[in-house]
This record gives sequence, structure tokens and C-alpha cells, in this order.
Amino acid sequence: IKFKLLKMRRNLHSIYILILTCYLTKSVSAQTFLDLETGPVITGYNDLRIPGDIGTLFSLKDDLSAKIKIFYRLRASYTLHSRYTISLLYAPLEISSVGKIPNKIYFNRVVFDAETEMKSIYKFNSYRLTFRYDIITQKNIVFGLGITAKIRDAYIHLYSTKQSAKLSSIGFLPIMNFNLFWKINDSWGLILNGDALITPQGRAEDIQLALTYQYTDPISFRIGYRVLEGGTDSDSSYGFTLFHYASLGCSYSLKKKMNE
Repeated sequence: IKFKLLKMRRNLHSIYILILTCYLTKSVSAQTFLDLETGPVITGYNDLRIPGDIGTLFSLKDDLSAKIKIFYRLRASYTLHSRYTISLLYAPLEISSVGKIPNKIYFNRVVFDAETEMKSIYKFNSYRLTFRYDIITQKNIVFGLGITAKIRDAYIHLYSTKQSAKLSSIGFLPIMNFNLFWKINDSWGLILNGDALITPQGRAEDIQLALTYQYTDPISFRIGYRVLEGGTDSDSSYGFTLFHYASLGCSYSLKKKMNE
């Protein structure tokens, strides 16, 4: 099973890189944007119970101490006819926690001893393909709605000097996408965008609020706040997480080639 999961992860990375390469090669003749975002990410909560019905409820943030991590995100976007946008996003996330839990922990069929130094790795890598249509395209206001196809590559690894347990998860989820941009003046703007979905089985939100600055014609910067929240509650697993991002982003626009 572990071999199959590792092979699936390698295939996911290979497929994503191939799609991104082909996408950029075909898109440079139109309005293409390359975007990098980075900054510190802080755990708000990370509560787990595996299995969801009989496992021990514990926190990778409160029972253990979660470390602050520097994150990065890469996005390539292509806009057609000023209204249609297709984008690819690679958003890795890995948080480590350490500490000592006073009581026993039953996690993924393994019982961890009480008063034992424990460590954890929480990984949640996201690959997303988004299609969005701008409903409003006024001089100072742009608003669009769309859909995102999200692939989740995640695992939780809990271990000590005596015990170790790891739960891996690879899945697909379609979620709603939105983007609102307010152009304050020629240099400054305000943006609110993200992906979000709420269902009876769980929820997922990845939302950003940022102030943008047009440095030159092809380059813009932004500074803002991003929240990543969500989880699921079932007999097989219970887990809800919240992460706070202080984000700094840079976007570069590739000009159209008028002869193509």
C-alpha cells in the first residue's frame, strides 16, 4: 500500500509538471500571468481523531506545539477575451509539531504511551485547476465566479521513540472559486479571492484578502492575509484544521504576441 501511495504521488507530480509546461508553452501568445506567494503560516487549530468513531481526539497545535513554517505557492494563469481565466496552482504545506501528551493516544490502530515525547508531520499539498468567468468587468471593479478541480495529496505522521503511525490521503474535490478586485487608483487595488465549499460531509475554504500595488506595467506586488480552513467528520476520520497566512505575493504579466 505504501509503495502504491508513493507511486501515485510521483505520478501526480509528473502529471502536474507536464500540464504546467504544456500550458505555458501554448499560452505565451496571450495574456499569461505567473505568480509567486510566500510568507509565514501559523496553525490556528489542528484537531484529529483517527478513526473518527473510536480514536482519541487530540490536537497537533494544543497538545503538541506546532512550528511556524515559511510557505510558498506557484500559480500560472491565462486570461482570454478579458473575461475567461484558466489557472494552475501548486500549493504545498507541511507543518511539524513536537511535545508530550499526558494521556494515551489511539491513532490509526496504534496506541501511543502517555507522557512520551512525540513528533508529528502534517502535510497537505494541493494541486488545482481553475476555470473562472468574470461577470462584472467595470473600470474599477472586476468580479468573477468559477469552479476549481482540486487534488489533495496529504498525510499525517505521528511518531515517538517506541511507536509510529501514518495516515495518507489522496483525493479529488470540485469546489467553487471567486475573485473580486477593486482598483482604487492606477497604482493601488484591493483583492478578495479564493476557493470554498461547504457540504454535509465537511468543508474547505482557502480565502485571501490583499492590498495590491502595480510596480511597473508587467509586475505587481501584494501583501495580505490568507486563511485555510476545513475538515471532515465521519466514522473513518475526524479532522478540522485552520491555518493563518501572512502573505507577500508577486505577479508577472507576459505580453501578447501581436503577430501570432
